[in-house]
Formats: sequence, structure tokens, C-alpha cells
Amino acid sequence: MTDFDRLPALSRPDLLAGPTARALAELDPQLSGLVEVAEIDPALADTEALCRAYDLPLAASANCVLVTGKRAGELRRAAVVVQASRRADINNVVRRHLDVRKISFTAHEEATASSGMEYGGITPIGLPAEWPLLMDAGVVAEPEVVIGSGLRRSKLFLPGRVLGELPATTVLELALAG
Repeated sequence: MTDFDRLPALSRPDLLAGPTARALAELDPQLSGLVEVAEIDPALADTEALCRAYDLPLAASANCVLVTGKRAGELRRAAVVVQASRRADINNVVRRHLDVRKISFTAHEEATASSGMEYGGITPIGLPAEWPLLMDAGVVAEPEVVIGSGLRRSKLFLPGRVLGELPATTVLELALAG
């Protein structure tokens, strides 16, 4: 992916949300060394706008959504990561994996407050350790993926396999058919 001024992510902590910078610093250097960051126009933070502006394939961009379910009064949260070209099966695969009766997308205010990240820039790197990361196998298979940095003004670039090796990650077939 070209047309980005990419630098090693850890060399530009100003382009990372605090939790993202801390998580990258704690990651095995063999993995964190593969993560690059690029500053972008915050107006292009949304996946479709970024892909249009830079002529990126949607399959090379991954979205991270936060979900919340409830079972016997207990809230269960998770992050779900899927290629932008696909939709995650939240109501079946994710709901069953979390063993909840009902599941929904986490409200914007709660998502930003609990993650320490900006809405539209939420990334699986640096989310609370107790949250499972449910990663679609298609993301892990991509040679290079663009994801949020925790901020709307930058993006991370990394091999999909690095996402599959993040702590608390479970790789699943999450995408809906068709």
C-alpha cells in the first residue's frame, strides 16, 4: 500500500492512542517491529472514505467493532475484527462464542470511554486485556492490513498474522457468507 508516509509505529507515539502505544511497547519486538503508522486526514478515518481516497481494496482494511452481550446479569464485552469487504456474523457466531442471549454494538460513548480510543479509530491493539478479541480468519490471512490506531488522524499498517497473535485473540470464521 503506497501513498502513505509510513514510519515504525513505536517511533511516533503521538500518532497512537495511549492504550495502543502501551500495547505495542509490550508486544514482542518481533511483532511490534512489523507495525507501521501513517498520519491521515481525520475526515478520511472512516474505512470507505480512506479506501476511496487511496484506492485501497476493502479486503486490505479491517474494522474493529465493540459488542456487548448480557447473560444472567453479567455484561460480556468483546472486540470483533473483520475485513471491511465482509460483515461479521454478530448475531450468531459472536453471540454463541460469548454465550449471551442478546448482543448489540457498544454505544459510542461507552466504547470510547472504556477503550481510551477515539470513535472511528478504535483498534484491537490496546483494548482492555479482559476483552476477548474475535478475529476473522480472513483478516489474519491478509499479507497487509490497515486498521485504526486509536486516533482518527492516523492508521496502522501490519501483516494480518500479527493481529492473530495479539493477546486474548481467537481466530474464527466470523464473516457472513455472500
